[in-house]
Amino acid sequence: MFQVTANTLTEYLNFDPARKDDLDQLDALIRKSAPALKRHFHQGTPAGDAGMRMKMIGYGKFRYSIKSGKATDWPVIGLALQKNYISLYFSITVDGAPIVDLYKGRLGEKRSGRNNFSFVEFGDLKIDAIADLIAKSAEIFGDDPNNPVRYREG
Repeated sequence: MFQVTANTLTEYLNFDPARKDDLDQLDALIRKSAPALKRHFHQGTPAGDAGMRMKMIGYGKFRYSIKSGKATDWPVIGLALQKNYISLYFSITVDGAPIVDLYKGRLGEKRSGRNNFSFVEFGDLKIDAIADLIAKSAEIFGDDPNNPVRYREG
């Protein structure tokens, strides 16, 4: 399993020199498109807690619980290095469906999953569509901070 050993935001951005420019460009796009979502380093969640174990750059934050009653802080948008891709994760829905579903096939993605998509190089991406997806996610979160909680706890 691919594992990022960074422990700070700066270490994360510099972790893979071959993909640093791609991370920096996407980070800049996210910060420009969603300035209200505060950027932070997400350490991953400990085993047994809600959420994924991987480290990532988070934008915005909310708290959600799992059935056991344990809770965690989680990014509204997460930017993560994978072994062969860079992935963007979203915790926002529109009419109960993952927001990424509205954009699939229009992002320049190599693959997409449940409210996430992955790419190899920033230059592959459709910047206008991604900026719109990010801005819309931030707008929905700003108007309804419980939107991602319902998505994660649903």
